[in-house]
Amino acid sequence: MVNVLFVCLGNICRSPMAEAVFRDLVKKANLNGKIHIDSAGTSSWHVGARPHKGTLKKLEEYSISSEGMLGRQFTKEDFEQFDYIIGMDEMNIRDIYDICGQPQHPKIMRLLDLTNKKSDVPDPYYTGDFQETYDLVLEGCQALLEKIKEGMTS
Repeated sequence: MVNVLFVCLGNICRSPMAEAVFRDLVKKANLNGKIHIDSAGTSSWHVGARPHKGTLKKLEEYSISSEGMLGRQFTKEDFEQFDYIIGMDEMNIRDIYDICGQPQHPKIMRLLDLTNKKSDVPDPYYTGDFQETYDLVLEGCQALLEKIKEGMTS
């Protein structure tokens, strides 16, 4: 089982969007049961909350389920449990390193570093642009799935 965790600041916009999109991609690739997917936030602001209405609307627009998703906070224990810890921006990566006490660990990476974009996924909580976030999350999740599939065959 490959364990993947998506992380953003509040766990209501970007990381739950990535979790839902990645679950959908994994399902379509017939890899259910081989990849476990979750999301978390580096802050505790939205623990127990459903994803942001803009995220829910965007997922619904693409017929992607958000069933059972509730905000939770990233913990040091997550470092032990997950094979891939995917931050949405450079600040998230720094916070993950601080929480884990594992600076520069290779299982911790920024989502768009898996693409040719090499940038942050903008936070739609502040930008209001959930479409841009969705497009970037989809591209990053597709690249991550390819990376994981390559690792499964080698």
